[in-house]
Order: sequence, then C-alpha cells, then structure tokens
Amino acid sequence: MQSENPIISDFVKLANSAAGTLAGMTREARDGARERMREALGGMDFVSREEFDAVKQMAATAREKVEALETRLAALEAKNTT
Repeated sequence: MQSENPIISDFVKLANSAAGTLAGMTREARDGARERMREALGGMDFVSREEFDAVKQMAATAREKVEALETRLAALEAKNTT
C-alpha cells in the first residue's frame, strides 16, 4: 500500500536520486581508472598474443632445422673420417 505522505514520497525520490548519482560516480571512477591505466601502460612495449605465438612458432621451426643440420653435419663428418 502506497503512502500519500509527501515527506515520505520526497524522501523516496531523494534516495532514488542519490542511488543513481552514486552509480554514475562509480562508473566515472572506474572508467577514469581504466583510462589512467591505459595511459600508464601505453608507453610500454607489449606484444600481442598473436605476435608472441608467431615468434614462438618461428623459434621452434628454427630449432628443428638446426637439429636436422647438426645431424646431417655429424653424418658428413663421420663419412669423411672413414
């Protein structure tokens, strides 16, 4: 049952306004903190996951080729000593 008391009605409106203002302030603070973190981290050299994975794959491929060449060189050296 709703009260028709104007004081209670005004208090409810005030509480709702305060809650909305608090929610807005929270969003602004969170967005501001995110922006400051982006600015702080923006000067650092980070690589994306895709770039990291690409270089990791290239290194693995290079290791495999080096191992194959080492095996081949060892075989050639063994052949020349006999």
